[in-house]
Amino acid sequence: MYGFINTCLKSLVVEKYGEETWEKLRIQAGVQDTFLTFEVYKDEITMQLIDKACKMLDVPPDMVLKQFGEFFFEFCKRSGYDHMLRTLGGNLYEFIENLDALHSYLSLSYQEMNAPSFRVEKNEDGSMHLHYYSDRRGLCHIVPGIIGAAALDFFNTEISMEIVNQTEEEERTGKKEHIVFLVTQKPVFSYKKRNKFSSSPQYIDDSGRRIEKQLNKEGIEKNKKKIRDRTSLVSVCPAKKNHWETIRGIVTLGRGKLLRGFDPAYPTTLWIDTKTFCNGLPFHIVFDEELRVKQAGVSIQKIVPGLQTLGIRLDHYFSIVHPEVTFTISSVQKFINSQFVFRTRREMMPESWKQRPMLELRGQMIWMESLQCMLYLCSPLLRTLHELEERQMHIADIAPHDVTRDLILLNQQRLAEMELSNQLERKKEELRILSKHLEEEKKKTEALLYAMLPKHVANQLKEGKRVEAGEFKECTILFSDVVTFTNICAQCEPIQIVLMLNSMYLRFDRLTTVHDVYKVETIGDAYMVVGGVPVPVSTHAERVANFALGIIIAAEEVKNPVSGKPIQIRVGIHTGPVLAGVVGEKMPRYCLFGDTVNIASRMESHGVPSKIHLSPTAHYCLKDKKFEMTERGEIEVKGKGKMHTYFLIRNRTATENEIMGNPIKESDSDHESVQSFHESRIKMIQSSCQQAMQPSSDQDQPPTIAMKYIDGPTETQASYKGRSQERIMDLTGKTHDFESYGHLHDDQQPGSDPYLPNQERIKPAPEEPQNRNVRSNFCNLI
Repeated sequence: MYGFINTCLKSLVVEKYGEETWEKLRIQAGVQDTFLTFEVYKDEITMQLIDKACKMLDVPPDMVLKQFGEFFFEFCKRSGYDHMLRTLGGNLYEFIENLDALHSYLSLSYQEMNAPSFRVEKNEDGSMHLHYYSDRRGLCHIVPGIIGAAALDFFNTEISMEIVNQTEEEERTGKKEHIVFLVTQKPVFSYKKRNKFSSSPQYIDDSGRRIEKQLNKEGIEKNKKKIRDRTSLVSVCPAKKNHWETIRGIVTLGRGKLLRGFDPAYPTTLWIDTKTFCNGLPFHIVFDEELRVKQAGVSIQKIVPGLQTLGIRLDHYFSIVHPEVTFTISSVQKFINSQFVFRTRREMMPESWKQRPMLELRGQMIWMESLQCMLYLCSPLLRTLHELEERQMHIADIAPHDVTRDLILLNQQRLAEMELSNQLERKKEELRILSKHLEEEKKKTEALLYAMLPKHVANQLKEGKRVEAGEFKECTILFSDVVTFTNICAQCEPIQIVLMLNSMYLRFDRLTTVHDVYKVETIGDAYMVVGGVPVPVSTHAERVANFALGIIIAAEEVKNPVSGKPIQIRVGIHTGPVLAGVVGEKMPRYCLFGDTVNIASRMESHGVPSKIHLSPTAHYCLKDKKFEMTERGEIEVKGKGKMHTYFLIRNRTATENEIMGNPIKESDSDHESVQSFHESRIKMIQSSCQQAMQPSSDQDQPPTIAMKYIDGPTETQASYKGRSQERIMDLTGKTHDFESYGHLHDDQQPGSDPYLPNQERIKPAPEEPQNRNVRSNFCNLI
């Protein structure tokens, strides 16, 4: 089938059921997404699509095919065939009778089209028998959809079609499905008007008018009878007229004259001699019931010299291409209303024709009852000038009155336009595929960019804009590092360290998604995240606290490559104001500046393995948030003096699965605490430690479920709404306009100005003097 059919099927699914349904159907059927109009595809593709559609939509095949037939009719109208279809016939019988002629015309463009064939018979009760012949089995239910839609649209008639006979006939090309439909018609307006007005008051009031119309109808019947009597006197052999032909005979035209029933006038003798007839109709053949040639046109005699011998059998020189029937007089009479295509037999042609393509003739059959002979009026079936040249024929060989001359020239131009259209369609499809791939690559690039920078910052950099620094009045920063990381590096190969850190960071990165915190950066074993930046939220401390509980659990799933035991991490948290901005042009990074960063780093470096160390401000933000904390007491903090700090123990309300972003189990419905899962967690850790650490093991993560937080308006957001731009001092000391997120506290201690270039940014050296140097050397090594 041509791609036009599959495109129609795709449009039906998309319009009725949506793009997602088509995508699922296409994947199940294993076919491409788009089809070229003039490209020929295997019938199996269409059959597979229909079969999968029936199963997916749970609809019987006959219903799907009927719906497809109705949509195919509308699709053809939309595609520019509306006017062509409307002019096929004045009623449904004529419309069906000329469908084969339409297919014959379309075959000029769709040269490999294998169309079905239709034959229609009238019955005395007004019904029709429609004979449907097709090489494709199982598609007969499309016919009621197409014919029903055409009858309703063109002739305002509802029809019912039922199968009365179904056989397989042995034809020239093999078995052909032959379906006989009984077609009954019913005008739409009669039933609808009766339902619409039968119960209304106006229907009763208009009864007088209907009586008057009935009287007028009786008058018309009298006039009809008079016309019939009059025409019976004039006509020698009056033709039998149906109801509508009689009505046309009494319609008033012009100046009140009535159109009488038409009866053609025939001469008593034929005023044309045999020679003129054979020259005027150069392509015609007359043969009898035994297929013996009685007469032939001069041009066809020139091409097939054997026809000059009268009495030879026609089937010796020609075979029937369409309709696909056996070459007998009974088969020809059965399809007498169809166009017949004959093809010359190569073995009977002259030697000069042996190397040429065989000539095809197309025309109609006329049965001459008085002579008991069949007249075949035909013309050469030639689509292009190239086909004319291949057969070494010329335009002059075709009669001047034959429109085949014009058809060849017009179709030559049409085929050139179709080829151009086909090329454009192919280029369009190539561009569509390239655009789709480009969009996929763009998404990958943006995902990578958004993983490195906040989305709004990345978008500004893409647009070539300068990203100004922003103030955040309150946020929570977390630092973590691996205990005895220096010793581990000294005793392991670099690849082992890379695998260990990658396993740990993959778990940490997943938790940033669960709690919606921003990962600032990693340096060696140090991991830094912030809550409330770059998007201010009121629950920044709770998010970071839950994240800290999560990474303590996650770290126990990563083993030390030296000892084989779970690694231990220190975690420090502090809450305060920061300044955030993009630093540098090469590999730009979104960095945080301010004393809050220093204090958070000190909380980590002065922390305890597997503990979460809190500053006083972080403890203040969490004390009313259903977290369990314990007091550590007053400690000496490098560069800060004495500070009263705390340890975060657990979340009293959230379960371990909620904190880790795992699917909620039934056992979590009572909101047991994190510690209630301590025993199961130990078993999981022991099992994890028994397995060898492989890079692929980190890819098998459970589905991530984000933890829910309820954020209220923050002071930062309120201050941001109240103004659009502010003048501040940037890192270079120059003033500039920018949209800020908030203000720094005004009570900054002397000597801790966050804007100074030499301000300490991430974290100071830990207690071991050689620790940071070893990490730096390791980072340079890997």
